[in-house]
Amino acid sequence: MTEAVFRETTAEPRTQAVPLSHLSLELGHLYMEDFEAGPEHLRRHFARVRPWAEAARACAADRAGGRRARISTCFLIDDYFTRFASPAEVVPMLLAEAERAGLAVDYLARESGCAVSGKVPVAEAVAGRLVEEPPPGSYGHRPPAAQTGWLANGVRSPTVRAPQAMRKAAAWEPPRETAARRHSVFLDVELWNETPDGERLWSCPFLAAVWQLARLGLLRHQGEAVFDPRPHTGAFPDDWDDLPPLVRLNPRADPFAAYRTCSVLPSRFLPVEHAVRVVLDRTDVVRDALRQVAERSAGEGVPVPGPVADRVSYVFCEET
Repeated sequence: MTEAVFRETTAEPRTQAVPLSHLSLELGHLYMEDFEAGPEHLRRHFARVRPWAEAARACAADRAGGRRARISTCFLIDDYFTRFASPAEVVPMLLAEAERAGLAVDYLARESGCAVSGKVPVAEAVAGRLVEEPPPGSYGHRPPAAQTGWLANGVRSPTVRAPQAMRKAAAWEPPRETAARRHSVFLDVELWNETPDGERLWSCPFLAAVWQLARLGLLRHQGEAVFDPRPHTGAFPDDWDDLPPLVRLNPRADPFAAYRTCSVLPSRFLPVEHAVRVVLDRTDVVRDALRQVAERSAGEGVPVPGPVADRVSYVFCEET
């Protein structure tokens, strides 16, 4: 006698695949003060970005091995920490200055979408996948990042406590990077803090890490892709909440997500992006999403690095 096993198809986990370019090229990530400085400031920004963007394109073309490299460009606007002007005022000015410099923005994203996209609590979901590496010799005396909102890339310097009677005070010890090469570059990253109302305010480095995961096509919510580019039609709205988290400006653009990313940013972003790499190194990315990317890239003969952080590259140019 044989036994039949019945299983509902709806119980099978399914991870949606996303189309992938070879390179996601970020042309900028600017804040309120950059837009308040006017079109001349944006003009200088894109003039400095252009030669580096062309170099990134050439590198991607070489890596594609003679085939046409799929390259999409994107731009991230900060509407999370400060709401300013309106999309109807800001976006046309931004696109006009990019075009004036010979650059085209394929996708426009709002930073608030890296916190919550539609009804999906994106940042909270990524925070739930953080995996801390216990440093050698640690005894778990420090609360985890999920409680403190701080994530380190090594061992923090121990707190010197007041000596008890008949005991000597513990000697000071320096912090140590876990994967240090000869010398440590220790970093302690603030992931969030709380507003007076008790609301969690995500940090710029953490939202930037979510942004990188989105560009690498590695974000999923209940198996579905989180960022679905919406085509732009008509005029831009007067309210940021009426603008989709991710907008496709160019209907003929290559896919938004890519095997690798490159961001051309002002040099002031260097410490932020160092923190981004720490977060990426400690994020347990959805395994099926990683497998899909690995299979697709192998099929194209364009291998990608195993560590997610190594798929991310930068050019830090001078300030405008």
